[in-house]
Amino acid sequence: MSELVFEVVQESEGGYCAECLTEDIFTQAETWDELRTNAAEATAAYFFDRPGARRIRLHLVRDEVLLVA
Repeated sequence: MSELVFEVVQESEGGYCAECLTEDIFTQAETWDELRTNAAEATAAYFFDRPGARRIRLHLVRDEVLLVA
């Protein structure tokens, strides 16, 4: 497995939640830099006894609503 993709959502109260699309890995953090660290640590813990992904992709999903007159 060369890459894992995490869908990242920015919470309205602040912070980020990330969920892996192919494995049961979930993490969260207050800042983007903290999220990067947490995603790497969560992935390493998930694959502690076997080879894991070489890359982690954090895909920020943004849902924006525009009001038009």
